[in-house]
Amino acid sequence: MFELAPQNLVPIISQALIEDQGSGDITTEATVDRTLVARGNFLAKKELVLAGWPVVVEVFRILSQRISSEILFDEGETIVKGAVIGRIQGPAYLLLAGERVALNFFQRLCGIATYTRRLVQAVEGTGVVILDTRKTTPGLRLLEKYAVRVGGGANHRFGLYDGVLIKENHVTAAGGIKRAVQQARSKIGHLHKIEIEISNMQELEEALQVGVEVVLLDNMNPEDVRESVARIQGKTVVEVSGGIDSRNIRDYAASGVDFISIGALTHSVKAADISLELEIAL
Repeated sequence: MFELAPQNLVPIISQALIEDQGSGDITTEATVDRTLVARGNFLAKKELVLAGWPVVVEVFRILSQRISSEILFDEGETIVKGAVIGRIQGPAYLLLAGERVALNFFQRLCGIATYTRRLVQAVEGTGVVILDTRKTTPGLRLLEKYAVRVGGGANHRFGLYDGVLIKENHVTAAGGIKRAVQQARSKIGHLHKIEIEISNMQELEEALQVGVEVVLLDNMNPEDVRESVARIQGKTVVEVSGGIDSRNIRDYAASGVDFISIGALTHSVKAADISLELEIAL
């Protein structure tokens, strides 16, 4: 489901092109001769981790088979400031038609991969795995979770359908932690694990008593996380989330947890600085 194959990309990209073009690119139609052929260089304006070139290629493939592309690096490589990442060539009016859409996807995916790589490097040596969340841009989850993997992170559940995670509102609706877990256990298959979100030691005790495979320590400080890990004593997998960034992630990683999930990987990441510069092809 995460593969960037054409059948997965076409609906997403086609909608983006329709949104941008509407009834046509009136500026290009008024200023650019349709016989003009151009070459476009994608330039890294700052250091970044490359992610999403297949999306760029598909944007221009949808526009025209007459556009060719060339990538100079592999997905996941670190690109230095000033480097040409890749090139496209074809009718200038078509390159201009796809420029913004291609850059919107490319900059966002490289931004996600770059920030993910930064956090992965920050916990290097601890054995902790960096996870994403469901806090993704509507309609772009497949692409954004792909970029997290390219950056060295791992994917949490893709949607509501592929993992049991009992959160605060589920506990409230079910009438307590014990009842929520028991009801989930009675209705899911024997191969499914149960993860439950807890925010204090009392909730942790309840979760351990009723028996779950994973606990999510939510919005705890590093000291409370260490205390919780000591109480758990390896009985469950431990995930931690909430308020974690590059400034404190090492403290959380050193507390003994197995996973750190970070919504900011996708919900508020800064886009990578990439430009597309056209030149007339000879």
